[in-house]
Amino acid sequence: MKKLGLGFIFLMLAVSTALAGQTGTALSNESIIEKIQKQGVLRVGMSTFVPWAMKDKKGKLIGFEIDVAKKLAKDMGVKIELVPTAWSGIIPALLTGKFDVIIGGMGITPERNLKVNFSMPYEFSGMSMVAHRKKADGFSSIEDFNQKEVIIAVRTGTTAAQAAKKYMPKARFKLFENESQALQELNLGRVHAVVSSAPMPAFHALKFPDKLFVPIKENFTREPIGFAIRKGDYDALNYFNNWILINHASGFLKERQTYWFETKKWESLVQ
Repeated sequence: MKKLGLGFIFLMLAVSTALAGQTGTALSNESIIEKIQKQGVLRVGMSTFVPWAMKDKKGKLIGFEIDVAKKLAKDMGVKIELVPTAWSGIIPALLTGKFDVIIGGMGITPERNLKVNFSMPYEFSGMSMVAHRKKADGFSSIEDFNQKEVIIAVRTGTTAAQAAKKYMPKARFKLFENESQALQELNLGRVHAVVSSAPMPAFHALKFPDKLFVPIKENFTREPIGFAIRKGDYDALNYFNNWILINHASGFLKERQTYWFETKKWESLVQ
C-alpha cells in the first residue's frame, strides 16, 4: 500500500506539472505580447497632455509618452501605431481591443485597477494649479480655493478632477473633455483656476505671465504613472515591468523625463 501510495503521488505530480506547462503555454500564446509580435505593430492608446503627448507645428505627435512608446516598440522589434483617444473613453477603448496598451500618463488608482491591470510605475506625477491673476488675487493656498464662490476647471475623468474635488470640496467645478477648453476658460477669466498634472500649469502660466500665475509652488498630490493593459495578461505585465526596470536602469526614462519636464528645448517645436 505504501509503494502504491507513493506511485500515485508521483503520477499526480507529473500530471500537475504537465497541466501547469500547458496552461502556461496557453496563457503565453494568448498574451498581447504574442499578438503584437504576430501583427508587427504595437498599438498604443494615448491622449494629449502637455508635455506628455502633444502635436508639433506640423501635426506630428511628440512628447514624453511618445518617446516611451516609440522606444518600447523599437525594443519589441515592431512598428508603432499611436491611437489618439478621448480621455473619458480611453479605458473602454482598451477593453474592446481598439489598441494593445495605454501609455498616456495614466495615474494608477484603485478605481481604475478594478478595470485594467497596471505595470509598475515608469514615472510619477502630481497635481498643480494655474490661476487667473484678477479672479484669484491674493490666493496662495488650497484653503483659499476651497470656497463656494470659487470655480475651478478640470478635464473630465482625470485624476486632476478627483484631486480637485477631494482637496477643494466646497468649490464649484466646470468639466471639459479637453484640457485646452479648460485653459481657454481660464484665459477668458471665467474660472479662478485650472487643476492639471504638473508641469502643464506652470508652462501655461509662463505663456501668459500678465494674466496667469501659479499660486501653490509645490504639487499638492503625488501619483504613480503606469502602462494599462487588459486584465489577466500576466505575460504582458512581466514584459512591460521588466522593460521599465531596464529603462530605469539604463537612464533612458530619466533622460527623457528631464528633457520634457525640466527643459523648454522642445518649445520651438510647438510654437
